[in-house]
Amino acid sequence: MTLARLTLTGDLARPARLTVPELLRWPQHRVDVSFECATSGLQHHRFTGPRLYDVLADAGPGFDPVRRKDRLRFLIAVSGADGHHAVLSWAEIDPDFAAAPVLLGVCVDDTPLDAAGPQLVLPQDRCGGRHISGITAIRVDGDYHCAGPPRTEHGRASAW
Repeated sequence: MTLARLTLTGDLARPARLTVPELLRWPQHRVDVSFECATSGLQHHRFTGPRLYDVLADAGPGFDPVRRKDRLRFLIAVSGADGHHAVLSWAEIDPDFAAAPVLLGVCVDDTPLDAAGPQLVLPQDRCGGRHISGITAIRVDGDYHCAGPPRTEHGRASAW
């Protein structure tokens, strides 16, 4: 059996390529999830896997310790083998902020996902839109900048 790999990249001290068996190194959490699927209706599944926060924190995100609340500018982009993508903010998964229990599911309904790859599981989401199957890549991006309103010639913010 060929093991699926996911690549951790971006603003990380320790980028990595991980398989489902390697994701078993982190503490495993179990969650029952119900969500509305647009194509197949209400879904109920049990997922087991490490928290996304634990895996990414271990990879060493490049937070600037001098900048107050620097973690809040980081985004997490997740890509799946089927072309689906989702974006989360670091604050969603950080225990100091929203502490959402987002998992990298390595088992679904007691079936290992070694060949298919881990799944992004957001138990707090009502619909399954951000559920990503067969994760191939996770990118942590701290270079996101939000431009404010344009300035007028006198330095004041315009009304857009």
